[in-house]
Amino acid sequence: MEEQRSQTGDGPSGEQGGPARRPPWARGGTAGAPGPRGFWSQGEPPRWLTGASGGSARRLPWASTILLGIFVMVGSTFAAHGQADEKAPLDLFARLLLLAAVAVLLLRHRHPVVAVFGASAAAMVYLGAGYPYGPVFLAVAVGCFSAVVAGHRRAAWSAVAMVWVGHILVAHWLYRWLPPEGDDAPPWGQELAVAAWVVAIVAAAEFVRVRREQWAAQRAERRLAEKRRADEERLRMARELHDVLAHSISVINVQAGVGLALLDSDPEQARTALTTIKAASKEALGEVRQVLDTLRTPGDAPRAPAPGLDRLPELVEQAASTGLAVTVETDGARGTVPPGADLAAFRIVQEALTNVVRHSGSRTAEVRVGYGGGRIRLRIDDAGPATGTDAGGSGNGLAGMRERAAALGGTIEAGTRPDGGFRVRAELPLPAAGSGAAHQKETP
Repeated sequence: MEEQRSQTGDGPSGEQGGPARRPPWARGGTAGAPGPRGFWSQGEPPRWLTGASGGSARRLPWASTILLGIFVMVGSTFAAHGQADEKAPLDLFARLLLLAAVAVLLLRHRHPVVAVFGASAAAMVYLGAGYPYGPVFLAVAVGCFSAVVAGHRRAAWSAVAMVWVGHILVAHWLYRWLPPEGDDAPPWGQELAVAAWVVAIVAAAEFVRVRREQWAAQRAERRLAEKRRADEERLRMARELHDVLAHSISVINVQAGVGLALLDSDPEQARTALTTIKAASKEALGEVRQVLDTLRTPGDAPRAPAPGLDRLPELVEQAASTGLAVTVETDGARGTVPPGADLAAFRIVQEALTNVVRHSGSRTAEVRVGYGGGRIRLRIDDAGPATGTDAGGSGNGLAGMRERAAALGGTIEAGTRPDGGFRVRAELPLPAAGSGAAHQKETP
């Protein structure tokens, strides 16, 4: 026997690897799903922060660099007027240094390390030449920001530290030999402002880097969740099609054999077998069409209600047409059963009876359905023996039953009985326990 007695007690699939929560900017995501708080919490973050577009690194940032260059040039002119008595006036060399500090930032997407060190070097020379403080530091800040966001943290920190240490050397030691003449050392309190500027730039860059990594991880998580949902949907469809087709084709196969055997000796009985084949094939086509319709138009309500345990008499009738006598016993009051649990219970019984028809030498089966304790309890027995090596089924049907039960947080046991028969036992949880203790017995 391929399938030995086993038990599955896995929880619902949503508890293990279920769909992850999707940020509100995820297009097509679930409405109301919570996302990260803070900046851009109500919309999609900018692509230059998330790196969502692979082409951004191939394009040079001309527009932003030109705007930055204009600001640096104009701002430095105003700064020179305010520091005319303390610093050297802006000349052609100063303008070239400012231009170089900004122009190298064109490479900040492709080569962020080159950009941050180039801007820092130009700023160092600018400060060493005695030119006025001003927006030249903004070029260093942009270069540091780009390098940190791109992941080159040590390079960015080293470049900014180089500017800071260079400023201290120029302002408190080398100023005696550097222009302008007669310059004095600034107060040490000024270095606190420079240190605060450095810390603020690095902190802002680190904040954006962390947020960018979080957004990248969330995008990857969304892709995995979508793939997982697609895989689960394909598995559900495959399981549904297997249960529908396996049962119907088993009935058709048995009735076709009966019809062929009685075609000459008992035409009327052969006609009955053909009528059963027609009805089973029509029902199977209808259920397959319903499953395929949900694939074509996902999210739409099904045209027909999903089958449930209220259709057990139909299963009994179909089994009787194949020569299998099925006894159904029901314990407890049915109460309210969710559609998912009702469908799973119906399919489990259907698959178990199909296995009896296909793989058991017994012509009788017993189905017991119990309600109570917040669960549906199913037990399907046949006296056996197995007609081949596939006792209880070929494996796919039993695996499908286990998946259905596990998806609802239930359990399945399937295996041979000591007397040679086969038993399938299932328990499916319900949201509320049924009431009453009614007992009824039906024998077709």
